[in-house]
Amino acid sequence: MDDVAEAIADPARREILVLLRDGPCPAGHIAAVIGERFRISRPAVSRHLRVLRECGLVRDTLQGRHRHYELDATRLGELTGWLAQFAAPSIWQQRMDALETEVYRTRRDRRTAGPTAEENIA
Repeated sequence: MDDVAEAIADPARREILVLLRDGPCPAGHIAAVIGERFRISRPAVSRHLRVLRECGLVRDTLQGRHRHYELDATRLGELTGWLAQFAAPSIWQQRMDALETEVYRTRRDRRTAGPTAEENIA
C-alpha cells in the first residue's frame, strides 16, 4: 500500500492514471500529453510510467514497436479501503439510510397494527 500511495503522490503520475482510465494508450501519446501539461521531458514521463508499472498500477504491452499502457486499478483497492475509514458518509448515503429505516419501521408497524379499515372493505 505504501508504494501505491507514494506513486500517486506525484501529480504527473495521477494525471497518467486519469489518462489511462478510459483505456489503453501508447507511450508516445502519454508522453506528449503529460509532457505538455507538466512541461517535462519524454524521459521524465518514461520514469513516471516505470514507477507506476513497478508498483502495479499500470501494465504495459509491446505491440510491434509501440508500447501500450493500461490502468490496473486492483492495487488501489487496499488504499481505497484504508482511506474509507476517514471519509464521512455522504449526505445522500445518510438520507438513504434514514429512508431505509423508515421503510422497515412502517412495515413493522403495519404488521403489528392489523388490517386497516380500507383492507376490511376489500
